[in-house]
Order: sequence, then C-alpha cells, then structure tokens
Amino acid sequence: MTSRTSTITRHTKETQITISLGLDGSGRHSISTGVGFLDHMLTALAVHGLLDLDVQATGDLHIDAHHTIEDVGIVLGQCLDQALGDRKGIQRMGHDYVPMDEALGFVAVDLSGRPYAVFEAEWHVPMIGQFPTSLVEHFFESIAFHGRLNLHARVLYGRDDHHQAEALFKALARALRQAVEIDPKRRDVASTKGTLT
Repeated sequence: MTSRTSTITRHTKETQITISLGLDGSGRHSISTGVGFLDHMLTALAVHGLLDLDVQATGDLHIDAHHTIEDVGIVLGQCLDQALGDRKGIQRMGHDYVPMDEALGFVAVDLSGRPYAVFEAEWHVPMIGQFPTSLVEHFFESIAFHGRLNLHARVLYGRDDHHQAEALFKALARALRQAVEIDPKRRDVASTKGTLT
C-alpha cells in the first residue's frame, strides 16, 4: 500500500498555513494556530481519528480568528483529499455518536468525491474562547467541500457549547477513522459506478 500522506501549504495576505496529514497514523500531532480552542479541537481530531497531524498556521488574529479558522479547514480538506488518492479499497463511509457530558454529537461521512454538508446545531453563546461558535459549521463545510466528501453533523442536545463542539469534532474523527480504513476484501472503489466522483 502506498503512503497515504499529504502536505499542503497555503499562503495568502491573511494567513500562512502548512498542514501535513497521515491517514494511517497513531494520533501523533503538533498543532499551532494561535486560536486555542481550534488547537484543542484539532488535537481531538488527531487523537480520536488516529491521524498523524501537523498544523502550523499564522493569521491576521489582530482582526479576528475568522480567516485562520476558515483557511485551516480549507487546507485540512485539501490534505484529506490528496492523502486519499484514488480512494480505492477504502470503507468509504463512517459514522459515530459521541457524548460529552450533557451533550451528544453525531457525524456521518461518505468519502464519495461529491462534496456536500448538512449541519444542525444550536449555540448558546457567541464565542468559545477566540473561536466564534458560528464558525464551527463553516469549518465542517470547508473540510467537506475541499475534501470532496459528504458530511452530516448534528448536535442532538446539550447545554455547554464547548461540550457540543467537542462532541462534534470527536465524532468527525471517529467517522473519518472508519471511512478511510482499508477494507481487505475490496480491491476497487466502493461504488456501483466504478468511480468516486
């Protein structure tokens, strides 16, 4: 099996980002974005998804965290797409529920090559640290569209926004862990069409 890894750098006038991703990892991670809650969520993504993940990002945080969060999502999606290659032999789909104290999150993914995102969550406060709660949805959308996957995410219930967001990121990690796994019984792509596009 070829190495399922990728490294992508994106430099704009707003952000400078380099991300390296390994799909067949052990959860090793080095995360630095300047946005503490984003670092915390990306660490959870690596650990619970068994992804080797290196994220080094600097952005115009003197304005706000929007560009940094958005662009990290874009590059992470691109890394996922590149690391998947032709997507032959993968399980393709995965889903999981994750409880976080009083909150329960659910994520389902299909690495179909066709981007789509459905997101359902109600937030109680505008910010978690430096992370606007409105950008949780946008971050998931960015991964879905740039990673070319179908992603459904839902907070079933909860009171604490930190717990709700963390449940979603952990559920995403575990869903991706299932979906990227190689099926030893499958030689081609998991599609009746014979292609994932």
